[in-house]
Amino acid sequence: MATDRLEPRRILVTGVGANPGFGLTRSLTRLGHHVVAADANPLAPGFLLPGITPQLIPLTTDPGYGPRLAQLCLHHGIDAIVPAIENDLPPMLRMAARLEEAGVRLWLPGPASVHACIDKAAFQQVLTEHGVPTPRTWWGGTLDQVPDDTELVVKPRRGHGAQHVHFVDNRRHALLLSELVPEALVQRRVRGVEFTADCLVDRSARASVILRRRNLVKAGLATVSTTFHDPAVLDLVRATLRAVRAEGLCCVQGFIQDSGAHTITELNLRIAGGFPLSEAAGADLVGQMVAGLFGLPIDHDQLAYRPGVFLTNYIETLAVGDAADLERIVITEEPAA
Repeated sequence: MATDRLEPRRILVTGVGANPGFGLTRSLTRLGHHVVAADANPLAPGFLLPGITPQLIPLTTDPGYGPRLAQLCLHHGIDAIVPAIENDLPPMLRMAARLEEAGVRLWLPGPASVHACIDKAAFQQVLTEHGVPTPRTWWGGTLDQVPDDTELVVKPRRGHGAQHVHFVDNRRHALLLSELVPEALVQRRVRGVEFTADCLVDRSARASVILRRRNLVKAGLATVSTTFHDPAVLDLVRATLRAVRAEGLCCVQGFIQDSGAHTITELNLRIAGGFPLSEAAGADLVGQMVAGLFGLPIDHDQLAYRPGVFLTNYIETLAVGDAADLERIVITEEPAA
C-alpha cells in the first residue's frame, strides 16, 4: 500500500517541545498532513516549524486539559490526535470515547498497557511474569533490600525524558537519593551496548521492529546511532511487545551486555526521539502509522530497513527573537469556548 496516496489529514500532535513530538511533527508535514502542534510551554521549539498551527495547552494535571483539547479538535476540524509524550496518555484514554464519537481518531493500547509502561515498577513486574529479562528493581517497602555490591540507578517510577535519573555505586547513596527523587525506584545498573527498537504493532498484533544502537547518549538522547540486525534482540523486543500488549507506534529500549545477555529496560508508548534514523534506513514508520491510525492495513514490507545506516544529532539554533513575540504567535488564535 502506498501511503503517499492517503489524502492530507489534520493531525494534532502533543509534546512538540521535545524531540519525539518535534520530529513527528516535521515528518507528518513532509508527508503532506497539516499539524496542529500543541504543548504546555509557549517556547516549545515545535511551535516554530513551518506550516504548522501552534496551540498552547495546559498540563495534563490541570482540570482544563480535557476541555481545551476538545475545543481544539472542534475549532480546527482535527481528524486524529497522536500523543508524543507519556503524560498525555491517561487523560486521552479517559477522553477516547468522546473524541471518537466526534470523529477524532486515536490509536492507543488499553489502560493496562498504558499503566504498565508509565509505571516502571509495573513494567518490571509484567516483564518478570512473562520471563522477559529486565533489571532487578526495588521500590516502596522493598528499598531496604537494595544490595551494596553493585552499581545502581535511581529514577522516578513515573518519570520520562531522563529526568531525575541518578547513577550511584553504593546502597547508601541510592537510599539517600530515593528520599529526594519523586516516587523513587532503584534498579541494578546494566552496562553494555544500549539499543532502541522503533516498533509499529498493527491491530492484529503483528509487529515490525527497526533496531538502532545508541552509540553515544547524552541527557537520555542518542546523539549518534546506527541501525543493525540481531535475531535474538528482535525476538526479545517482540516478546516485550506481547507481554505489555502494545499497539500502534512505540519504542523499546534495552542493552546487549558484554556477557552476550540481552536486557529490556523500557517501553514507551510513543514515537522515539531518534526515529528519523529508521526512516533514513528505509522504514516508512510515520507513513504506515498514519495508515493504521485511519483504519487502513499496515504494509509491513514498507517497514523493512537497511542495517549499518548511521545518524548524528547536534544542537542547532532554530530561531532567535523576542520571547514575547513567540508567545503572541502561539496565543493569537483562541478557539471559542
